[in-house]
Amino acid sequence: MNKTRGAYENPESWNISLTDKASLPNFTLPFAFNQRAIEQALNGSLITVLFIVMISLGCTMELAKIKTHFWKPKGLAIAVVAQYGIMPLTAFLLGKLFHLDPIESLATLICGCCPGGNLSNIFSLASKGDMNLSILMTTCSTFLAFGMMPLLLYIYSRGLYEGDLESKVPYKEIVFSLATMLIPCAIGIFLNEKKPQYARLIIKAGMIIFLVSSVAIIALSVINVGNRILLILSPPLLGTSASMPLIGFLLGYVLSACFKLNDRCRRTVCMETGCQNIQLCSAILKVAFDPEVIGPLYFFPLLYMVFQIGEGLLLVLTFRVHERIKKPNGKSKMIYTAFTSMKTLPGSHMLHH
Repeated sequence: MNKTRGAYENPESWNISLTDKASLPNFTLPFAFNQRAIEQALNGSLITVLFIVMISLGCTMELAKIKTHFWKPKGLAIAVVAQYGIMPLTAFLLGKLFHLDPIESLATLICGCCPGGNLSNIFSLASKGDMNLSILMTTCSTFLAFGMMPLLLYIYSRGLYEGDLESKVPYKEIVFSLATMLIPCAIGIFLNEKKPQYARLIIKAGMIIFLVSSVAIIALSVINVGNRILLILSPPLLGTSASMPLIGFLLGYVLSACFKLNDRCRRTVCMETGCQNIQLCSAILKVAFDPEVIGPLYFFPLLYMVFQIGEGLLLVLTFRVHERIKKPNGKSKMIYTAFTSMKTLPGSHMLHH
C-alpha cells in the first residue's frame, strides 16, 4: 500500500500551515523546487516559453470573432458550466469510487476545482479547435476562479476537512495567471490585426519553441523531482489520475454536442474541460498543508499532468485523423453541389447534348 494511505485518517489531527505563498506561473509543471539553481532556470524557462506561446496563440484570434462569442455567449456559457460543473463533481465522485483517504480526496478535489490551464489552448490549436473560444474560456474560468474555487471547495470539502480550505485560494497566483495569459495574447491579437502577413510565421515559431523547450523543461523537472514521484504510484491514485482528465474530455465534448455547438467548438470545450491549471492546485496544496501532512501527495498534480498530456495528445490525434478521413467525402460533396448547381443555370440544357 502507498505510504500516504491511512496515515492521515483523522482530519482534525492535520496541522494547517499558513506558509508563504509562492508566486507560480500559470503553466503545466507543479513541482516544489528545492535546488535554487534549478528553480531559477525552470521558472525562467516556463515564464519565457509561456509568454512566447501565448503571443503565437493570440495571433490565431480575431477581434470580430471574439465579439461574436461575447454577444452570442452560448459556447462560452456551456464551456464554463462544463469546467466548473463536470470537473469538481468528477473529482468528488472518483474519491468515493476509489476509496481515497481524506487527504488524497482533498488533493483530487482541489485539482478538480481549478480553472482551465494554458495547456488546453495548445491542445485546442493542435486539434484545430476554435481558438477565440479557447482563450476566452480559459480567461473567463480563471477570472471566475476568484469566486467559484472558494464556493466549490466549501461545498465539496465538507466532511473531508474541518478547516477553512476555501480561504487558502491563491488569489495572487490567479491574478498572475490572468496577466501572463492576457498580456501576450493582446500582443498577438494586435500583430494579427496590424501585421497579418507575419501571423502564420509567429504561430509556427511559437509551437516550435514550445516543443523544443519542453524537452529541456522536462529534463530539469525530472532532475529536480527524482524518484519521489514513485511514492504516490498507488493503484487508487493512478486510477483517479487517469480517469479524471479522460472523463472531463469526453463529457465536455458530449455536453457541447448536446447543445449543438459546431465541431470546432466541441473540440475546444472538450480540451478546456479536461485540462486543469495544476499550477494553482500545487499552490493551494503548498499553502494549506504542512509538508509532513501533504507529504508525497504534493506531487499528485504532476501525476495528473502526465495523464492529462497523454490523453490530450491521443484526442488530438483522433480529431486530426477523423478530419482527414472526412475530407474526401467533403470534396465529393462540393463537386456534386457544383454539378447540380450548373444544371440550374440558364442554357444548362445544352450540356446534356
